[in-house]
Amino acid sequence: MSIEKKNITVGSLEWFYREAKPDGETDKLPVLLLHGLPSQSHGWTAIMPELADAGYRAIAPDWIGCGLSPKLDKRDFRYTPEAFIKALSELINSLQLERFYLVVQGFLGSVGLQYALINPEKIERLTILNTPLSTTAKLPWQIKQLGIPFVGDMLTQDPLFVDRALEKGSRLVVSDEDLDIYRSPYLKSSAAGRAILAIVQNLDLKKSMAEIESGFKGWQQPTLIIWGAKDPWLDISQAVNLANGCANARLFKLEEAAHYPQEHWSADIIDELLLFLRQKEV
Repeated sequence: MSIEKKNITVGSLEWFYREAKPDGETDKLPVLLLHGLPSQSHGWTAIMPELADAGYRAIAPDWIGCGLSPKLDKRDFRYTPEAFIKALSELINSLQLERFYLVVQGFLGSVGLQYALINPEKIERLTILNTPLSTTAKLPWQIKQLGIPFVGDMLTQDPLFVDRALEKGSRLVVSDEDLDIYRSPYLKSSAAGRAILAIVQNLDLKKSMAEIESGFKGWQQPTLIIWGAKDPWLDISQAVNLANGCANARLFKLEEAAHYPQEHWSADIIDELLLFLRQKEV
């Protein structure tokens, strides 16, 4: 099953996204997959064909400022959670996703959770992979330093910072083929570095986590939390607390995985994810 690379203009923004479609017609709802930092939609490419083979349309955008989506000046896009939520909402409407399965991962993937809390009627089921969930969450140094003036400017001129962040978070070596794709935006233009600096500076994690922690107390949609237990940045207690606090949530632990479980544990994830998505169909 091939993955198409597409662009869509939504208002003043041009999004890049990847899409894998099932063969023939399907009555299954689509799956929207949102990446974290400093990743991009490429991180979902091992999972997307499996979803399509199972009859699900899989869509994975690059956030504005990331991957192959535009790297706008902060005067043209504010890179705040509010700006990302608004842009994501408009993208979802343009893609005509009336109701869908949402999968999120990582720092910035948390914006997807904020969107879900505002638009619960759009979410059929929610899957969370190693995403900050609590006011106890802190930006790891590998990401936080990207938002420090001058320091972040210098770091993002060295595309190897992507290698260091992804491999530190994964606790494993990422293939050179994958790293070439993750590095590519930073080799092409200094705008990519300025964009990620603006994202980190404006992430406002404390406020966002307060909204998520409060909002999920009343969350009703079925939720699967897939958690790499060796995450060096996010303690599994956040996942445990959310699973215990939501009426329809379940935690699945990947004992050997870390912050980016989809990078090395896609087979385990797709098995659990498909089981979860099919539950309503049985």
